Amino acid sequence: QVQLVESGGGLVQPGGSLRLSCAASGSTFRLNAMGWHRQAPGKERELVARITNGGSTYNADSVKGRFTISRDNAKSTVYLQMNSLKPEDTAVYYCSAGPYLGQWNYWGQGTQVTVSS
Repeated sequence: QVQLVESGGGLVQPGGSLRLSCAASGSTFRLNAMGWHRQAPGKERELVARITNGGSTYNADSVKGRFTISRDNAKSTVYLQMNSLKPEDTAVYYCSAGPYLGQWNYWGQGTQVTVSS
């Protein structure tokens, strides 16, 4: 089994920055893909960014140029650096992981990000 624990959410003003962290424990050798999804009130959960063991990344169009995903394989931790935050980035952010891209078998509990003045 795998456990994912997120940290780093909070309240920030528009234009500000936050860094989310997600630490994985358990059978982490299974985790080729790690990523971040988000879900805003009344909306479906969407993929924000993901990264493979080899460092290949993907960012949704809505966050390109503002968010950066990175990974420390030695620590089994994935990060999401979020800059130039906008009110529309407000959501619960979930860490996710799985053996293959698109197969998100494991989820964290979620961390709230609120962008507001």
